[in-house]
Amino acid sequence: MAVSLAVLLISVAAYWMTRISLYDQLDNELIDVASYISGPIEADLEGMGGLNSDALRAANVALLLLGSDNQAQDVPGTAVTIQWGAPELAVARTQTGTSARTLTDIDGTRYRIVAVPQTVQDKRYALILARPLAPTEKTLESLWLTMILTGGIGVVMAVGLGWWTAREALSPLRKLSAAVTHVTETDELMPIDIHSEDELGELTRSFNTMLNSLSSSRERQKRLIADAGHELRTPLTSMRTNIELLVADEKTGMLPEGARGEILHDIAAQLGEFTSLVGDLVQLSREDKVTANPEQIDFRDVVESAIVRAKRRGPGLVFDVELNPLFLVGEPDTLERAVTNLLDNAVKFSPPGGTIHVHLEGDTLRIADQGPGIADEDLPHVFDRFYRSDRARNTPGTGLGLSIVAHTITSHGGQVTARRSAEGGAEFVVRLPGKTLEDQQADEDTMTIPAVEA
Repeated sequence: MAVSLAVLLISVAAYWMTRISLYDQLDNELIDVASYISGPIEADLEGMGGLNSDALRAANVALLLLGSDNQAQDVPGTAVTIQWGAPELAVARTQTGTSARTLTDIDGTRYRIVAVPQTVQDKRYALILARPLAPTEKTLESLWLTMILTGGIGVVMAVGLGWWTAREALSPLRKLSAAVTHVTETDELMPIDIHSEDELGELTRSFNTMLNSLSSSRERQKRLIADAGHELRTPLTSMRTNIELLVADEKTGMLPEGARGEILHDIAAQLGEFTSLVGDLVQLSREDKVTANPEQIDFRDVVESAIVRAKRRGPGLVFDVELNPLFLVGEPDTLERAVTNLLDNAVKFSPPGGTIHVHLEGDTLRIADQGPGIADEDLPHVFDRFYRSDRARNTPGTGLGLSIVAHTITSHGGQVTARRSAEGGAEFVVRLPGKTLEDQQADEDTMTIPAVEA
């Protein structure tokens, strides 16, 4: 529509500019002819300067001399009768300016007439010349037809080109819409090919990133559910077996004395293991990132709280503790749970009377024990969910503790690694972004403005 309107405006403007130009050219030609014949007419008014109808016909003009007294005189034999009016009479009487207008003859022929002032023997006249407009109007008609044809072709081409351009420009958007529909209907997370680097290409790239994140999250959920189902099956099966024995004993009394208490104790232990497993699963399934609190925490306080809990679980162990302040932004509850898991792991594998080293220096926390250590083939997998080495299969636990540690430390912007300690046991190294006491004091000194000595 915009192109069509532009073509229409240009065509109309071009037509009227050409029409005005042709009319001006015709008027100027008639004025030149009038200037040329005004001299002979002034010399021979009665004979109209010796002009005859053949000469006027050859020049394709008609001539009339209009006096200020409204009396007209033409060339004998002229077939065209010029109908003068007030504009021409005004030129004759005022002898100033010229007039030009279009008239239609009694037979329907259109003429262009021009009147110029003429003085003969102190008598005022208007020399009027007329020329048929048929050739000019034929030219304008051809021009108008040409503009209609070329403009129509231009509009059709513009429509076709605009449709093709819009179709190509919106093709990535249609593909993106089709992909969204496909994902909605089939639940298949298939990425889309990127064919451009513009805004639509960026939108497609963002959509593919979202699909990859969704696919990765879905795979993690599937793996977590599968692993959790596998781990939950063992305590549930054992609990069901023990409960069936108790039910059968109610009817038959087949269990020896004391066995019933052992079964109940076993069920209580399995319920504790089951509760711990569910709690670990809930903690591990959280995907939210740590929300930065405006108040800083001292990581040293978090580690001290975790050590207090670990000492209750390992009363016969020695804890070598050396803690320095480390100020950071984080969640103290989740961080304490992560450190507690590391300490519980050290308590679990430490020999009776063993020593557990807990050192916090700078931004690094080291927890080492004197247990059997971690085999080299197990080191790459110790932080995997539900992974338990051959040495740990007969020890209590869910296989999720170290996974929770890795998840918590990573969500706080840090990292945790496992290796063998200098004493042969396991050593876990945690690094967290924070500031030591020296850094904190340096920042405070930087913010202090020194007083100017008077």
